[in-house]
Amino acid sequence: MADISATDDAWWRGAVIYQVYPRSFADADGDGTGDLAGVRSRLGYLRELGVDALWFNPWYPSPMADGGYDVADYRDVDPMFGTLADAEKLIAEALDLGMRTIVDIVPNHVSAEHPWFREALAAGPGSPARELFWFRPGRGAHGELPPTNWPSQFGGPAWTRTTEPDGSPGEWYLNLFDSRQPDLNWAHPAVRREHEEVLRFWFDRGAAGVRVDSAALLTKDPALPDLPARGEPDPHPYVDRDDLHEIYRSWRAVADGYPGARILVGEVWTPDPERFARYLRPDEMHTAFNFGFLCCPWDAERLRTCVDTTLAAHRPVGAPATWVLCNHDVTRTVTRYGRAETGFDFATKAHGVPTDLALGTRRARAAALLTLALPGSVYLYQGEELGLPEAEDIPADRRQDPMYLRTGGADPGRDGCRVPMPWSGTRPPYGFGPEGGAEPWLPQPDDWAGRTAEAQSGDPDSMLELYRAALRLRRREPALGDGTLTWLDAGPGVLAFRRDASFACVLNLAPHAVRLPEHRAPLLASGALDGDRLPPDTAVWLRT
Repeated sequence: MADISATDDAWWRGAVIYQVYPRSFADADGDGTGDLAGVRSRLGYLRELGVDALWFNPWYPSPMADGGYDVADYRDVDPMFGTLADAEKLIAEALDLGMRTIVDIVPNHVSAEHPWFREALAAGPGSPARELFWFRPGRGAHGELPPTNWPSQFGGPAWTRTTEPDGSPGEWYLNLFDSRQPDLNWAHPAVRREHEEVLRFWFDRGAAGVRVDSAALLTKDPALPDLPARGEPDPHPYVDRDDLHEIYRSWRAVADGYPGARILVGEVWTPDPERFARYLRPDEMHTAFNFGFLCCPWDAERLRTCVDTTLAAHRPVGAPATWVLCNHDVTRTVTRYGRAETGFDFATKAHGVPTDLALGTRRARAAALLTLALPGSVYLYQGEELGLPEAEDIPADRRQDPMYLRTGGADPGRDGCRVPMPWSGTRPPYGFGPEGGAEPWLPQPDDWAGRTAEAQSGDPDSMLELYRAALRLRRREPALGDGTLTWLDAGPGVLAFRRDASFACVLNLAPHAVRLPEHRAPLLASGALDGDRLPPDTAVWLRT
């Protein structure tokens, strides 16, 4: 096994990190669900792609009420994915190939099947076991109303009423997500101790970092005030509270106690750049996801403003920015960029929105070069390198996302970006599992034959080969990764910047071709150039 302590401690500042959704990556045992053995069988593909690290969505034992984000045991692996020994082998084998592993930690809530919550239900009102969660009596004459008006992230109220052993209704418990995901009480010292031990458990097994799910939601105002009728209160009773930072300082102390850089990556949704930067102070998290960029429309002025705002927010705390186009929660890039409205917002997701996949693919290719040229680290969601579109025609009886189920189908949910990877062949399951195995847990589109890794490999015009070429160049170019950016004057609708004296990136979002700035040679383009002119929705890397 490679020695994680003997490698570059600043690796994370400019890394390209590949997000693996284990359930949908590769199925080795033929049961229709991806597993860790399947990932191990594809490590060569990931090494050839050229990524520096792998981030895995939760692989823990779970009833899968929310795709594994309802954790029943943080110290084991769900049998559908394999065993703890499989995880240890995967971490070691990936590191031997030069790829570190980041595991997902879910601290806001646990599964309703977690031993703590089962004990709390059995122990009854007023018990010490219930103090680990947010149990409260209801409002109304008979306790029939939730304790607050807080909404669930998945639709409906954020409270679920218990049933006593005699069948009578009991207390309510808080669940900011699904009813099978009870929120933990982070004011309780046992909750804090437990998660520090979980960090140590995975660092001891070679993990190079943790991604912190819903990082801005952990602590709650103990008074449990209602949300006002209009707008959000300041401070919010459960979003981005100041007492969160004490928790992450303690986590950073745990991480810093290990050799090599063991990093904390926050899923922090907050629109305030100054408050966002607080999570990235030198004694807290190393990096946090840049959701402003992910949600930004395909518009030159908006994109430049987003880049400037992001870099300005990170500069005072000395943290590198992160850039991401897609993940397991949002509409895939080629579909989103082919729509009239190219931004992303959970509140506006809807069924049947028209898209032009040819246009979306052209823009996604250009966006790949933009993203990989910006200062900092990049996250690449599995299938983005294949140009996979959102699978929008999943039958209702096959959908599993609680966002879809809890809204009665009004929200299309996130299953469409979680459809299993197509590896080879001309029809489903496209090499996702062995021949003769079970049907994949989510159905794959019938028209993905040209999108498989096998079909794209070696095709110089494919999305896969564009990503491979870009990642090879990124490794060789000293200007790329962490560092600074200088904008160039390129006219309306065009983004152009230098990373150093010899490297520039130009992206044309104008409706017409534009002349390239003075340069020695093009290094890589997302589409064909027209002599010294750059066509619309095209990006190019230049030797200047």
